[in-house]
Amino acid sequence: MAHVLVFDSGVGGLSVVAELRALMPDVYITYVADDEFRPYGEKTEAQLKSRLPALLKTLVMTTKPDAVVIACNTASTTALGEIRDVLDIPVIGVVPAIKPAAQMSKTKAIAVLGTPGTVKRAYVDDLIADFASDCTITLVGSTGLVDMAERKLAGEQVDMDALRDEITLIFAPSPESAQNKTKVDVVVLACTHFPLLVAELERAAPHKVKWIDSGAAIARRTQLLLGRANAVNRTEKSDGVNPQHNTALLVGPEVSSARRKAFAAFGFERVIALKP
Repeated sequence: MAHVLVFDSGVGGLSVVAELRALMPDVYITYVADDEFRPYGEKTEAQLKSRLPALLKTLVMTTKPDAVVIACNTASTTALGEIRDVLDIPVIGVVPAIKPAAQMSKTKAIAVLGTPGTVKRAYVDDLIADFASDCTITLVGSTGLVDMAERKLAGEQVDMDALRDEITLIFAPSPESAQNKTKVDVVVLACTHFPLLVAELERAAPHKVKWIDSGAAIARRTQLLLGRANAVNRTEKSDGVNPQHNTALLVGPEVSSARRKAFAAFGFERVIALKP
């Protein structure tokens, strides 16, 4: 059975977990949420590059996965190269789905909705230049939606008025789009937290748009790399712990019952707090 380590700043990577399990039902997943350092979207590039490679190296040495999925756009667009430099197994990052969005858009007006730390990265500018140069692009950064997704999975109701405020800029016409009478028709969810809110986003949008993310593409890429690596089946560990018990490791404070319930809904039988 292949073993994948999925890493994110919080619960956002669970949207990727769902896609991994849909494609590979038998995959064994260890999930790590860096709760202590969340939100990544408010951290500097230097802070993330200083923290993530060493943290991932320790996690891989401890859990021994066959591959790592960095299920965080901010981490992937900031420190993916540095993480790959310290690991000797496949590392799959998240690429904002700008290329398929540009191909899908009929109005050639698309929005990229991510954390502030993602939408301002040069990596995103390069994707736009390479694949969406013929489109009008609206970049919107939000950490509020990250918090809403975290709260939703903790069992709280989503504040729809607050959510509408977070996405207002997506639908505010730019001078160019107003002149051409075009509307955004595709929104790239460039944060793995945001697909967890897609039902609420659909309700809040003033007109119908397509909301797309990279989850399915990440799952396909992971499956391909696992096949290339010829991952072997694992047996019972010497401590008697069944490796098929999918485990979520949360870096930070004690784990609340609501947090345990959220991870259990995505197939994680064990949820363990890692005290930094």
